[in-house]
Order: sequence, then structure tokens, then C-alpha cells
Amino acid sequence: MVTTRAIHDRSQSRKAAASGWIGSALEYYDFFIYATAASLIFPQIFFPSDNPTVAIVASLATYGVGYVARPIGAFVLGHWGDTHGRKTVLILCMFLMGISTMAVGLLPTYQQAGILAPILLVMLRLVQGFAVAGEISGASSMILEHAPFGRRGFYASFALQGVQAGQILAAAVFLPLAAYMPTEAFNSWGWRIPFLLSFFVIVAGYIIRREVDETPAFAREEKRGETPRAPIVQAIKLSWRDMLRVICMALMNVIPVVATIFGAAYAVQPAYGIGFAKDVYLWIPVLGNMLAVFVIPFVGHLSDKVGRKPPIIVGALLSGLLAFGYLYAISIRNVPLAIMLSLLMWGVVYQGYNAIFPSFYPELFPTRTRVSAMAISQNIGTTITALLPALFATVAPPGSANIPLTVGAIAFGITVIAALAAVSARETYRISIDDLGNPKAVPMARADYERQRAEAANGAAAIPT
Repeated sequence: MVTTRAIHDRSQSRKAAASGWIGSALEYYDFFIYATAASLIFPQIFFPSDNPTVAIVASLATYGVGYVARPIGAFVLGHWGDTHGRKTVLILCMFLMGISTMAVGLLPTYQQAGILAPILLVMLRLVQGFAVAGEISGASSMILEHAPFGRRGFYASFALQGVQAGQILAAAVFLPLAAYMPTEAFNSWGWRIPFLLSFFVIVAGYIIRREVDETPAFAREEKRGETPRAPIVQAIKLSWRDMLRVICMALMNVIPVVATIFGAAYAVQPAYGIGFAKDVYLWIPVLGNMLAVFVIPFVGHLSDKVGRKPPIIVGALLSGLLAFGYLYAISIRNVPLAIMLSLLMWGVVYQGYNAIFPSFYPELFPTRTRVSAMAISQNIGTTITALLPALFATVAPPGSANIPLTVGAIAFGITVIAALAAVSARETYRISIDDLGNPKAVPMARADYERQRAEAANGAAAIPT
């Protein structure tokens, strides 16, 4: 017989997953419209230069600046999430991201304000990076702690499915503008439209996230008076090894960097001489993300059966190898091949990592420091990779030889590091919620795990207490 408590818990599990999905989609829409603009339009309107290489490097560097602010945001927002709750930190992230993104759409260009324009752009990018630092760690922790037993991988994957949906929306908003607006109008005011639409992000995100209860795991910690005053200190003291592993695994962000940031600049910017049309190239990340939206929950569900580590290791190594082929396809101006390899590299194989880390990372840490530990370590890793577009443009500038080999070799080397970090980590999928973060925790026997997992899937069991 299903109890009222069980029905409430299942309802909150679904609300938490929906909140994580929609909130991440809206927030990463904001973050990635900047990334798209940094590749396609900002070199011309914020960083004009007689040397096109300088303009491209400067524009891509501002993309990386947003990631530089992420460790700072991780410290502040992670602390907030572990001391004040998952729900409040997610609402705060939403407001910071939405307002800063709207402000980008109101900025004057270099022609209108001179050096003040790129300075203001960098400042707003810093606020974006600060805000997004708490999003995935907060959303992942909230979904994980609300999820039914044995289905944490499946439920937590919705946070990343939302991220992919946000990227689809970001590129999709630019597609009709780039395709149908005259170039002069697009460069003048058309590029501002996606940024100003962030007003709706703020409104929608608040309405959605206020409906979710605080998680049972955090509520228990708070009731027992065990919420730490300094979760960051505790996280570093007790979990530094796992934080180091997460930093290394988060280097997998190199794959979307190659696919959407450097790949876009390489394919579209006139200085590289490839000559992909902007509207044609924008379909590559759109199609890759559309496929990823379908693949992510399947991989998340698979990780509840076989564990977190196998999909991450396979996804890391294979996507790193495919980076060579993807860049080669761009170099030979083969649009169908570039699209096919993008779908395989990013839309399918990379999701072996991307779909799993929202459950695997928070499972490595205890409830009292979960948001801080994940936020800090993940954002340090992604910050390192976000500096790569400018590095790629420097070591493989327009006119240089062997660009696919140079950039591909760096990308593959980084994915090997990520895979080795996953190999060294402990498996977590059969550990109970209260034992997560304990290196000595004993996994539940597989037969018992499968039985309880089946009961949870059938709606006959509530979240374990």
C-alpha cells in the first residue's frame, strides 16, 4: 500500500528533477548565448583590431573570464548551499545570471564607448561566471537528495539534460537572426535580442524553483544541528582526495570547448579561411545537443545498473579520440562529415561522462559539505578548460599548419587525465544516501539493491531515511 508520505516524496522527486531541468536550461541559455556571441560577433563589435588573430583571441578570452570567476562563486555559493539550503542558493543563482545577461544586451559597442565597452563586458561576464558556479552543484545535490533509491543516476541526469536544452535554445535563438537579418542590422542590434530575453528567465526560474521543498537529507542535518559553519574547510580537510579527482574529471569540459567555442571560431571566422556560413555552422551544436537530450537519461539510467565509472571512462577516451576527426572535417570544409562527427563525439559518446557526473560528483561527498565540495572542485576543473579557447587560438592561429592535429592532441591528452581520475575513484551507485562521502562505506549487496531499486521504480517505496 502506497502511503501519503511515499506519494509526497515521489511528487517532490519529480518536482526537484523538473526544477533542476528547467532551471539549468534557463540559466545555461544565458551562459551559452554569450559563448555563441563571443565566437560569432563580439570580435567585430567589442574588440576591433587590424590584426584579426588579436580580436579572436581577445573575444574568446572573455569567454574564459566567466570561468575565472567560477571558483570564487563556488566558494561563496557552495557555502550558502551547505549552510542555508539547496533551494535558496538556486534561486539566488537564477537572479544573478538573469540580470547580468540582460545587462550585456544593453551594452554600448567599442565604436560607441571605446575601451569602456569591453571593460563592462568583462565585468558582466564575471558576474555570469560567479552565478553559474552554484547552479549544477546545487541542482545536482537537490535532485540527488530527493531521488528515489536506486534511481539517483537517472534523476540527477536531468540537470545536465537541462543544460543541453539551454544550449540548444541559445544556438536556436541565433539561427533565425543570423539567417534572416541583414548583416548590418544583426551587428547593430539583432545580437542583443537573445540577451534581453533573459527577463523571462528570471520570472520563469523563480516561479519554478519556489515550488520545491528543501531536501530531506539537508533537513535532517539542519534538525540535528549538523550544518557546518565552515563547510569549505571541512570539505578540504576530509574530502581533498575526491575533490582532486573531480577537478581532473571536470577537465572533460574540453570536449564542448572544442566543439562549440574553438570549433565555431575555426569554422566561421574569416581569418581561418574555412568559410562555413554562420547559420550553417550553428546547426552543428544544435543537432549535437538535440541528440544529447535523448541520450542523457538513457545513460543516467544505465549508470544505476552498471555503476558510474564505466560510462565516464569510456566516454572520456572515445570523445577525446573523436576530437581529431571533428576538427579534420572542419579543416577540409566537409559540412556533412563535421555534423556526423559532432553528433557522435558530443551528442553520444561525451554523454557517457556528461550524464553521469551530476550523480557521481555529489555522491563522493557527505551531505554537510556536498554543495561546497562539488562546486569548488568542478569549477576549478572547468575554469582550466575554459582558458583553452584562447590557448588553442594562440598555438593554432590562422595560417598555421596541422590545426586539427595540434588542438586534437591537447584535447585527447586532457581526456586521458579525466579517465584516469575516474579509474582511481570509488564506485558509489550502491551506497545509501546517508553513507555517501564515507570512503569506508560498504555498498549494498547487489540482490538487495536491485530489489529496492525495483520497488522504488514501481512507486512502492519512498526515499530511504
